[in-house]
Amino acid sequence: MASIFGFRSRDPARDRQTDISRLDRLAKLLDQIAAEVEAEKNGLENRYQTTATNAAFLVEAMENGAASSSRSSEVSELTKSILNYERRIAALARQNELMKDLRHSLDAIFDESAQRSSKADFAKPAAGTE
Repeated sequence: MASIFGFRSRDPARDRQTDISRLDRLAKLLDQIAAEVEAEKNGLENRYQTTATNAAFLVEAMENGAASSSRSSEVSELTKSILNYERRIAALARQNELMKDLRHSLDAIFDESAQRSSKADFAKPAAGTE
């Protein structure tokens, strides 16, 4: 397209393709980050379960006299670990929700762009009818 001032604008189809490509890269990045967050969360949940189980058995053993009360510092360390796991898992859950919200917003942009594209294509005169 040329104007009277010699300025050429790009074809809207090219702009649309550039936008789609950019949004696609962003979508892939969001999906990758969400997968990383989920993998870290799953690993921590497994370690959390193991630590909680170990703490429970140790406390039970101490109560039954099968383990000395001198191991209470070990219980304290396990408790700290459990609390740290819980904090980190909660933070990762918030990050995961953020990734879902961002992805949802991005999908809405894709849908909006596709609808505009369809309307623009519909409004174009058919080839040879101009």
